[in-house]
Amino acid sequence: MYFKKILVVNRGEIALRVFRGARELGIKTVAVYSDADVNSLYVKYADESYHLPGTTAGETYLNIEKIIDTARKCGADAIHPGYGFLSERASFIQAVEEAGITFIGPSSKSVEMMGSKTGARRIMQEHGVPFVPGTTDPVESIEEAKAFASKIGYPVLIKASAGGGGKGMKKVSSPEEIDEAFFSAKREALSAFGDSAVYIEKFIEEPKHIEVQILGDKFGNYIHVFERECSVQRRHQKIIEESPSPFVDKATREKITKTAIEAAKACNYYNAGTIEFLMDSKRNFFFLEMNTRLQVEHPVTEMISGLDLVKEQIKIAAGEKLSYKQEDLKINGHAIECRVYAEDPDNNFLPSTGRISFHRIPTGPGVRVDEGIEGGSDITMYYDPMLSKVIAHGSDRSSAIQRVKMALESYSIAGVQTNIAVLLWLLNNRSFLSGKYSINLIDKEFLPLVPGAWKEQLDNGREDAAVALSAILRERSRNSANNLRINEVLNDNNWLDTE
Repeated sequence: MYFKKILVVNRGEIALRVFRGARELGIKTVAVYSDADVNSLYVKYADESYHLPGTTAGETYLNIEKIIDTARKCGADAIHPGYGFLSERASFIQAVEEAGITFIGPSSKSVEMMGSKTGARRIMQEHGVPFVPGTTDPVESIEEAKAFASKIGYPVLIKASAGGGGKGMKKVSSPEEIDEAFFSAKREALSAFGDSAVYIEKFIEEPKHIEVQILGDKFGNYIHVFERECSVQRRHQKIIEESPSPFVDKATREKITKTAIEAAKACNYYNAGTIEFLMDSKRNFFFLEMNTRLQVEHPVTEMISGLDLVKEQIKIAAGEKLSYKQEDLKINGHAIECRVYAEDPDNNFLPSTGRISFHRIPTGPGVRVDEGIEGGSDITMYYDPMLSKVIAHGSDRSSAIQRVKMALESYSIAGVQTNIAVLLWLLNNRSFLSGKYSINLIDKEFLPLVPGAWKEQLDNGREDAAVALSAILRERSRNSANNLRINEVLNDNNWLDTE
């Protein structure tokens, strides 16, 4: 018996995903929910559910005192954090440990070591893990920033030391831009993470975002579960992920997975984690950061490996050794995941709120949907607008792409706007199909298609891609909420084919 009862400190599709894994192991599940989530699907699925008064994340899913108190009241002997919220908060993990409850994840010490970007870079440097040239300590002054940028050469990135998701990140192409970018990055970092510290690294042209899934137990055993390609991003947020990467060859895979294991060992890591890298056009790779939790995109790894990462997390937390050795694991085919968001591409991707009036999940060979909604679910302004993830597995990349396209075409959601048309556009894009795309795919492929009248409205920042795609969808698709005209969009080869 692993645990009797697990409380999941999260919501939506990831809470459901953990509940399902726990139930397969015979473990009772506990949900916590805010005022806004009272009617949510995951709350109904759990064996027990407890109300956290309030609507904001700070009042509820980030309130450590309320969560520990709830765990004690319900008798939970373990807590799973999902992703986001408190999943990478060392102070929360320490509070869980001090309460005598098992945290299903790494130790607070490991999370603290990897939580600071600059601290993590120092550790990687000490252990010979390659990282992007840059500072290993926060840059304290504009004078120091200018001196270092001149030393390594422009363009550079100024990045929040405590951050992620593109917040507090500024590209600087020349000395004339650095003053504004430096102070702007510090303000954003303080606002988003409560820490204004920033560092500088060399900007890599046309990089790919490659990450390696690792697992470690409390006995010092480690395995990797191959790599994921996560280069389709908008505003530094992943949209489509796949495994294995179509760009990574066998020799590079051996090198990058070995490096990922070394990175995990450097912080005495156990449980599931992900080492993220940037990779250039010559397949040189550089440590970016470590995510000390389960990733949103973990299903593609499960589909190609046969592992259940959630169940592995629970077993490791319960003190078991790894269920697999490295030689037991093989890549089986290809898998692709598409994140379905409640957002309006026709209105600069603003979140779309409302009640789901109809929800039909796609089915088919090799198709999996990790959903967080059902008919009647309320989509509010308070939390991340991701509704579900559509994952497809095939014998090769082409079949996986075809299956996920068919699934998205038949996926019906009414009551809110979604990004399904965007996902289908990307899956039909020639650069994506080639596998040679970089994290700049969206920015570069949409702008040439923008109608002339819209060009005057484009800014030079990150909003370009959003405005461009908004224009395309406004001109070309006019899709309804349940995507009734998706086939018309797909068949319009003049705008799907961008080269």
